[in-house]
Amino acid sequence: MLYRVPLCFVPQPEGGFTVTSSALPELVTEGDTLDEAFANAQDALAAVVELYADEGRSLPAGVQAPPSGELFWSDVLVASP
Repeated sequence: MLYRVPLCFVPQPEGGFTVTSSALPELVTEGDTLDEAFANAQDALAAVVELYADEGRSLPAGVQAPPSGELFWSDVLVASP
């Protein structure tokens, strides 16, 4: 399933990034690089989705991507060499 989740990557003084989401306050993770932080955010999202399901809670509106074939907008963080 696709999810549309706003993610905030905050550089840390000691290096690496902390990742949070305004839509899902339970989603908090980190990584030493942007790639690692993004991968960890995907894992954290899976855990949050499972938590919501276990608690019988619905995800906030707008978090689930529209059905296949419908256009939706997504900002993407891309590192360039």
